[in-house]
Formats: sequence, C-alpha cells, structure tokens
Amino acid sequence: MEWQKAAKRWTLVLAGMLTFQWATAQDNSELQTTARNFLRSGDYANAILVLNQAIQSAPDDIQLKQDLAFAYYLKGDYNRAYTVVSPLVDKKDADIHLFQIAGNIYQAKQDWKGAEKLYVRGLKKFPKSGELYNDYGDLLQNMKNFDGALRQWVKGIETDPNFPGNYYHAARSYLWTKEPIWAILYGETFINLESFTTRTAEVREIVLECYKKLFDDPAIFNSVPVETSEKKGKKGSKEAETGFMDSFKSVMAKQVSVIATGIEPESLIMLRTRFLLDWYNFYGVRYPYALFDFQRKLLKEGMFEAYNQWLFGPVSNQAEYKAWTNLHKAEYDSFSAFQRNHPLKLRNEEFYNTGRLATIK
Repeated sequence: MEWQKAAKRWTLVLAGMLTFQWATAQDNSELQTTARNFLRSGDYANAILVLNQAIQSAPDDIQLKQDLAFAYYLKGDYNRAYTVVSPLVDKKDADIHLFQIAGNIYQAKQDWKGAEKLYVRGLKKFPKSGELYNDYGDLLQNMKNFDGALRQWVKGIETDPNFPGNYYHAARSYLWTKEPIWAILYGETFINLESFTTRTAEVREIVLECYKKLFDDPAIFNSVPVETSEKKGKKGSKEAETGFMDSFKSVMAKQVSVIATGIEPESLIMLRTRFLLDWYNFYGVRYPYALFDFQRKLLKEGMFEAYNQWLFGPVSNQAEYKAWTNLHKAEYDSFSAFQRNHPLKLRNEEFYNTGRLATIK
C-alpha cells in the first residue's frame, strides 16, 4: 500500500532527524565542556571562539549563550557581554545563575539602575534565592545605600538560611554598629558554613573583635529589662527581635565577671558555657536557635573547648592555638570528625532580625 510506503519513508526521515539532533547535541555538549575548560584556564579568547561555533548549530541554547556572555565578561569585553546577556533574562528558562551573571555584567557597565531592576525581577521569580539577595545587597552597598544593603542580606538569611554569603556581609555591616550582637551570631554561623576560605579568617577577626566591643561598653546592657516580655512576637517582627535581643543581653550581662582578665579563648569558653546553661534554663524554649543548639550539642559531647579553640584560636594567638592542638590532638581530631559528620544546619522558622542598621559609631 502507498500509505504504508509513505509512512515507512517518514519514519526513516524522522529517525534520521533525531539521530542528527542527538549527534548535534552531543557535539555541542563536548564543545561546551571544551569552552568551560578554556574558561577555567583563563583562555577566554578560545572559550569565546568555541562557544560561538557551538551557537551556530544551536542558536536557541540559552546555556551556551550564558557561557558566552560570561566569557566576554571575564575577558573584560563588557559591551559584548551586555549585548549577549540582556535578551536572555527575558527567557522563560532563565535561571538564578543567569541573573547573577547578568547582574555582574550590568554592574561592570555601571548600569546601576538596570542592575537594580534586574535583581528585583530575579527575586520576584526566585524569592528564596540567597544568592540573588547577596548580590543585590552588594549592588546597594556599592551605591552607598548601606541600610538597603543590610536589609537584603538579612532577608537572604531569612529566606535561605543555609547560604553563607549573606551572613558574611551582614556580620561585616554589624561590626560598625553600636550593637555588635548580630555580628557575633552571624559571624559564627558563617564560619561554620564556610570554614576554609580567606573570608573565614576575616570573620573570625570580626567575631573576636565584637566580643571585645560587647563588653567594652557597659551601656550596651543598660536597656535590658529585669524581665523580658513573654510575648515572642511573629517571626521577623520588631517584637521578636526586641525579645530575642533583650534575652540575649540579660543572660550575657550576668557573665561580665568571667572576662574581667580579658577576651581570649579560655575566658570565652567559660563565658559561652555559662551563657548556654542560662539560656536553656530561661529562654531556649521561647527562642529556639539552631546555632545555640549546635553549641549545646558540642558542650554535651565534651567538644566545646575544642570548638572554641578552632573558632577563636587562629586569630587570638596562632602559636598558642598550635600548641593547644598538639597537646590535645585526640580531642581536636574527635571534634573535627564530629564537625564533618554533623555540620551546623539552620532552620527556616528561627528568625528574629528586622534588618535594622544600628547607629554607626
């Protein structure tokens, strides 16, 4: 029958088309891998050459064009990068990474308003993206909008609590305020989430400095009521923030005598141990907080001293820290193994900060 012969011919044609498309996809995948290897090695010219070749056979491939825009950006050709990336953010399948690349390109061109609109648009599409809150905060800080930047980083902490970047920036911002408590809490959280980078060393310094600032000015505890409010307040509300902060200060104020001889790892271990015991006697149920639960677990496991040495020792006194780890090798190794197997995990429902920037000193 003629229709059977025609159907057979169409089947063969379709099979050939699918085979060609599969082969082309395979070729493009290999070309993309080659281009990304060039990018990693810093050979941006060859990466651009390979990506342009791949795009000729797959002009609608958004990933190839995203890589091309990024290659132009790394090469410093911001105009071409801008030309390639601008239409991509309108695509339905534009992802978070694409918005990040586009934001970097817009900023490189000093298109500040365009970058801000881009981040607002990206966060509307991806409202729980810690990465985009982080980048939007960076933009606002570059625009000297420090309050706005902090609000974005704090919002990023609220919506994506296990992404480290927002803790890093928020801790640095709070370092210069009259209330360094959030710098301490966010800084320690960041050190646990991102433990082995140059930023980690910087934030260790911040946390140690903020403990000194906390007790350097006794007035920081003056506003603490004798009894804090029983009302917890809604998550992220001013009432929740005030209640949490007042509770923190009231417990910390009791420990002033512990650090009378100075802020160093040994005195901080005692200070923080007493804080935990009092916190869970009075406020642990009202204000659950994953960082405190993590510290308490280490205390119960007999690893709290090793944890605090790891946290503060490298920036307090490197020689003494090295001597301590050599003398307590088994204890330190046990803590390191525990840390690898039981890392700090933040919980979405525990948020007590409105993102208000306290007065800069």
